[in-house]
Amino acid sequence: MRWLIFFSLTTALNLPVLSSPTEETTTAGSTERGWVSHISTQLSAVKGKASDQAAGMVEQAMGLLGVPYRRGGNSESTGFDCSGFVRHLYEQSVGQILPRRSVDQARATEVIDREELKSGDLVFFNTMRRAFSHVGVYVGDGKFIHAPRAGKAVNVDDMRNAYWQKRFNGARRVPVNGVNPKNENSN
Repeated sequence: MRWLIFFSLTTALNLPVLSSPTEETTTAGSTERGWVSHISTQLSAVKGKASDQAAGMVEQAMGLLGVPYRRGGNSESTGFDCSGFVRHLYEQSVGQILPRRSVDQARATEVIDREELKSGDLVFFNTMRRAFSHVGVYVGDGKFIHAPRAGKAVNVDDMRNAYWQKRFNGARRVPVNGVNPKNENSN
């Protein structure tokens, strides 16, 4: 069963599938250790690929610093609103298309604890007296990049700032293989 789970995971990520430990290479007492070692190798490959994608995404996001805010905007040439920025970034950096609105992006992604945030995760805020009315991309060290509001441009802010702390709605992770199927049609 473990092998099936990791085969599915490596297939979804287009990683090479390593062969399972054989009885010839493991003794009766070390069969479990062989699986643990094998699983660790698979997880390291997955983590490496995810880290590379996150680093590439953050690098691309930083290249968009200074692009002006534009309500309903979703392109580098005309400007972004918050959800347009996130959608553009995910599509351009990892080829995943997220829903257009921030509230729908929250519904289509996996809930994570704030303590679990990694570069590339989404952070949501209540800035318009409604949940998930603003979204940005976590870049690490308590900071996120976003298209803030009219008159501003894409920039990096600190989530520990009192304004953002008070309005924090939650953190989400985009599933490795794209938007959750149950929410595909929410955009």
